[in-house]
Amino acid sequence: MTRKPYDQFSKQFLEELLSPLGKVEVNKEITDEIRQVDILFSAIPTPQANQQSLGLLGRIAVGISLLEPFRNQPTKTEVRNCLLKVFTVMADSQRKAKREDASLPEDNLARLWILAPSASESLLNSFGAKLDLETWTTGVYFLADSLRTAIVAINQLPVTSETLWLRLLGKGETQRQAVRELLALPQSNLVRQNTLKLITNWRIVSIQQPENLTEDDQELIMNLSQAYQQWEETTKQQARLEERREVVENLLKVRFGSVDEELSRVIDRLLQLPPEEFTPLCIQLSREELLTRFAAT
Repeated sequence: MTRKPYDQFSKQFLEELLSPLGKVEVNKEITDEIRQVDILFSAIPTPQANQQSLGLLGRIAVGISLLEPFRNQPTKTEVRNCLLKVFTVMADSQRKAKREDASLPEDNLARLWILAPSASESLLNSFGAKLDLETWTTGVYFLADSLRTAIVAINQLPVTSETLWLRLLGKGETQRQAVRELLALPQSNLVRQNTLKLITNWRIVSIQQPENLTEDDQELIMNLSQAYQQWEETTKQQARLEERREVVENLLKVRFGSVDEELSRVIDRLLQLPPEEFTPLCIQLSREELLTRFAAT
């Protein structure tokens, strides 16, 4: 298993986002020569809202998909190696269908998505990759139909909520802009929460092994630092709030023996005050006075 930070981050990131939609196999070995697919995704029936919440990534995650994220623009050889992987997966599916005496429509074959931070005109032309602006956005280039492959040039994707989750895998300003958009999402957004947790865990592990970091890895850490710093500050704030809540609860338990539902509502209101104000109130006011003053909506 690779230990390159970007490989780890991109695979864990895509696994985190796609797991609610289907089966995700990381570093999936396929037959022929032993090759590993970065992400082999097999969709399961899922509420459409879940898929739509991932925007363009959710649209890509249909049927059987191979996702190959690159930190830098892939070379022609790397693109060809990706094609070998999807051809092998297709061949496996066809052999399985033959053994089971079942039909396998062309549309049910695997599709390859090469996720590149950029893609030069020279690279795209060498594979005959074309835009399909009638049904797809800019930045998504399709090879010939039978190859069932697309190259996603992340830096060419429009800056919209639909492309956010893919732009987080970009480079430079593309990735930094995506991080700013991620932080602007409501804190209640579950994907935002899980992504920030993933970024934090990955960053902590990475900086513990600085000798293994390349320049690209160091850039990735810098791009994700804003997300880490906000997570760290939010965590500290939550810890301080929990400490204050524990102080108030203990004061009320000492005064009244227990904290019931009515007193719990009082606590939420008391915590809006600084400690030098709520402490004497907890000590001096009676239960009725606290409820009258703080439990009213």
